[in-house]
Amino acid sequence: MATDLQELSYRYALRIVKLDEKRHFVLSKQILRSGTAIGALVAEAQYAQSSADFINKLHIALKEANETLYWLRLIHGSGYLPEKLYLSLRRELESIIRVLTKSIITMKEKQK
Repeated sequence: MATDLQELSYRYALRIVKLDEKRHFVLSKQILRSGTAIGALVAEAQYAQSSADFINKLHIALKEANETLYWLRLIHGSGYLPEKLYLSLRRELESIIRVLTKSIITMKEKQK
């Protein structure tokens, strides 16, 4: 069900993007915000006050990474991002998502 909702909402967003005259600027701002937040949150996590705070920062970074993945897909789908660049950015981001996920799981296991 979540996959259907994700696909429906993605298609709707793509239609909206194609309506907006300033779409390139708006999309660029969104991906800039979420894409740069990942590293900032990882840096913040290094000085976390506790293990729980560390995990929380990484969770937020993971959410930002997933949001960035969405914006990448939308920008690519709307024709503003060439295939080769899209695939490269996506692979790199998926690698970051895997590391964040593994780090969160490892820290949660250590807390037990």
